[in-house]
Amino acid sequence: MDPLVIVLAFSAGLLMRRAGYPPMLGYLIAGFVAHALHIGSGEGLAPLADAGVNLLLFTIGLKLNLSALKPTYVWCSALLHMVIAVPLTAAVIMTVGHLYEPLALQSSSSAWALAFALSFSSTVFAIKMCEERGEAASFYASIAIGVLVVQDVMAVVYLGIASGKYPTIWALGLLALLFIKPFLQRMMRAIGHGELLLFSGVAFALTMAALFEFVNIKGGLGALLIGVLVASADKPKAKELYDKLLGLKNLLLIGFFLQIGYYGFPSLMMIIVACVLTLLIVLRPLIYFSLFTLFGLRARTAWFSGMLLFNYSEFGLIVAAASVQAGMLSSDWVTTLTLAMALSFFVATPANNQVHQLYQKYRSKLTGFERSTRLPEEEISSLGDVNTAVLGMGRVGRNAYEALKLAGRTSIVGVEESFSRSSLLKEDGFHCVHGDASDRDFWERTGLANCELIMVGLSNHRENLQIVELAKELGYTGQLAVAARFADHKEELEQRGCISFNLYEEAGRDFALHTLRHVE
Repeated sequence: MDPLVIVLAFSAGLLMRRAGYPPMLGYLIAGFVAHALHIGSGEGLAPLADAGVNLLLFTIGLKLNLSALKPTYVWCSALLHMVIAVPLTAAVIMTVGHLYEPLALQSSSSAWALAFALSFSSTVFAIKMCEERGEAASFYASIAIGVLVVQDVMAVVYLGIASGKYPTIWALGLLALLFIKPFLQRMMRAIGHGELLLFSGVAFALTMAALFEFVNIKGGLGALLIGVLVASADKPKAKELYDKLLGLKNLLLIGFFLQIGYYGFPSLMMIIVACVLTLLIVLRPLIYFSLFTLFGLRARTAWFSGMLLFNYSEFGLIVAAASVQAGMLSSDWVTTLTLAMALSFFVATPANNQVHQLYQKYRSKLTGFERSTRLPEEEISSLGDVNTAVLGMGRVGRNAYEALKLAGRTSIVGVEESFSRSSLLKEDGFHCVHGDASDRDFWERTGLANCELIMVGLSNHRENLQIVELAKELGYTGQLAVAARFADHKEELEQRGCISFNLYEEAGRDFALHTLRHVE
């Protein structure tokens, strides 16, 4: 890479970050500018871009949880959205091709391929939004991620088909991969937790991609498959590997986003077409909201999940680029699609930053679309006769619950936003209900504000502050205790009238007291 391209990409990414948008938009813009200034080349970025895409597919394989895709409201909503969105988008694309010759397509199949690429939503965007709001473990986030995984799997299958290659006879040897689980288990134990674990992820992804390419199968399929196999062999180590690869994967994907800019600088007509395609994106959250409520989800869940899917996807660019290589699309369409994706991010980011406020504003209208019968996951259970609530039943909340029991408090309820985890806690004897601590509907319908003491054991400071503000809005007059991880977070919570406990600072004291009790 030309050093000037690196400086340009970093500067553009930083500007986007400061403006409150994903740095990815800056990288796309930097690619267009570098191409216009004749700095660097798309060919020079190709190895970096290919490695980034293969690592992306490998990490998707690591996180591919088939059980999360079982619910009808996940896989069926993903497929029905494509059934609705793809024909509508294809009609717009074919109309554009008739009106503007450079964007004319060779056949209707090319229009369908492009519409298929535009049907995806961004996994990077959804995860980023959930993490910033501290809601990555929420029920609505799991639904949105499930839909995105379905889309990603379909995209990978398409990439394999679009390559136009026929597997060689040696491809039969890949069946041996079905029997390597014991080998992977031993290998993951031997690798440990250091830099060798990170290196193993890169080696798995790139080696398997090269092996699949050798037998004339799209390399991305190999990267995805080995990710699934590693996850099935050692799930805890797969999660650790995913966390380690996250930064490297995002770094290498910068090469892909920069490379897109070298497909050509957009003309005025391309900009107009991108704006038209961006208008179509407004229909996306409405379609998902309708589908989710149809399958029995609450209006709040359907609204939040649909808003996370309110954009075009970087994976769509990968599919479009593959279609260009297969001769199905012109490079002008990739440029146009890039602009449409960037514009969708500019629209979706502020909308998602205000998603709670927007739901509160239109709640009465949105709840009118709810079905009378709801899914078990969406039922708001009664808290019972309790005076103490622990919000968040992870390690901190669960231990706090048990300590309260030992201290003599018996009227306690735990509130956990993960439905599966709350079910397991009930089996273990905890009085636990499924609910989102930042859900105003949950507070109002359960009477949570009537508790004398509420302890918040969540890990995200922004979500903790949101809960504190919600409690104040609802007139909560009891004691509110919130765990904090840093001194400034503790100080901010105490300024809001909370009892705050610094997990890191107090850990040493608790460790010493625990040791002394055993010694004595």
